[in-house]
Amino acid sequence: MSILTALDLFTVGVGPSSSHTVGPMRAARRFVAELIETGQLDLTARVRVSLFGSLGATGVGHGTTNAIIAGLEGAAPETCDPASVITAMDRAVLTGVVTVGNRTIPFTESDIELRPMTRLPQHSNAMTYRALDAIGNELFSRTYFSVGGGFVESDDEIGQPAAPTDMTLPYPFDNGEELIALCDSTDMSIADMAHANAVAIYGDEVVGTRLAEIWSAMSSCIEAGLQHDGVLPGSLNVTRRAAGLARHLRSQEDTDEPGSLSNEWIQAFAIAVNEENAAGMRVVTAPTNGAAGIIPAVGYYAERFKKVSRERIARDYLLTAGAIGTLYKRNASISGAEAGCQGEVGSACSMAAAGLAAILGGTPQQIENAAEIAMEHNLGLTCDPVGGLVQMPCIERNAIAAGTAVAAVRLALAGDGSHKISLDTVIETMRQTGLDMSNKYKETSTGGLAVNVVEC
Repeated sequence: MSILTALDLFTVGVGPSSSHTVGPMRAARRFVAELIETGQLDLTARVRVSLFGSLGATGVGHGTTNAIIAGLEGAAPETCDPASVITAMDRAVLTGVVTVGNRTIPFTESDIELRPMTRLPQHSNAMTYRALDAIGNELFSRTYFSVGGGFVESDDEIGQPAAPTDMTLPYPFDNGEELIALCDSTDMSIADMAHANAVAIYGDEVVGTRLAEIWSAMSSCIEAGLQHDGVLPGSLNVTRRAAGLARHLRSQEDTDEPGSLSNEWIQAFAIAVNEENAAGMRVVTAPTNGAAGIIPAVGYYAERFKKVSRERIARDYLLTAGAIGTLYKRNASISGAEAGCQGEVGSACSMAAAGLAAILGGTPQQIENAAEIAMEHNLGLTCDPVGGLVQMPCIERNAIAAGTAVAAVRLALAGDGSHKISLDTVIETMRQTGLDMSNKYKETSTGGLAVNVVEC
């Protein structure tokens, strides 16, 4: 069993894509570190990168080229300046150089090669980095795979069992059945067990601090998105809507019963996050950037309209959602390039439903039921971004899925937790559906809305 916690799934980064922006940035940093480790950096006169499959097809629209340059120059998703990242490629082309480690080397636009029709068998999100010497001889190369949620695996890691570890989690579980059995045998909540597991790895102080930071970043992203008007970057010229929605809803609150517009607000919250993501700003992978609006929106809804304390959302909501997210990551996929949008929006919807059910007093069985209902009604969802941008239909999908999560919780809490279809069954069904789905519906922009919507 691989060790995975909420702190691993929820990481602060930048938009617009965890697979196409955050992952490639991390891969670039790893490549530079390996150049230094192998003693090849001082001989490196040029770096060339090939982007395969989904990365080659939609990488430019997803900000991959910017992320690669920023990563080569030492930027990290957690701490980088988003404004600097979104101009990195243009800056490198204009100056004709890129700084790799302590070396400034020549760069041209052709040094990043797009190969959308070549799909490596291990994963659609593949990239090969090559270091060349002054006469063009290859010094070192490495292929990396961006496997969803900002996670990166090298060519000698992907598909391999997790490295052995001496660490034993106090409450290990590999699937939903084991998780519920642990709740029954220990009389503990999912959040309490997830907290104990995270503390065993990171320590109590780190866990508390990072959970608070994650919720703060999520909240700040909503609040920023509700403030910003204008047009999103890219060829589609999509107008930002969240700020206008917020102004309209505030004007209605004076006359309507307090809380009556909660369904409309939750959609505004989700749109706010995903517009910030589409603009390349600071977001939290939850569990991916393309689905980054759902978990923050549902949590913000609970804080504002259900009067759940900020502390409880940062702890119980995020930990419960994260526990369910580890099941998707471990047993299926959270990568749109691998499973379609069901792997991103569907997983996030399920995670949000579980977290909300928990903080509204649901039993472990009701929480599992809410997560199952939410995913069941996202099965088969394709990933077909128009223009290769994380805008249409991605932004609205987050808004709809946030509402679906709340509806799933209402259904689950109205019952006693017993249900015919288990969460494990729906996760396995999602995995199988992703395998059966045509590649043109998996983040390549070669099918679905991506080819049927005229860009204008």
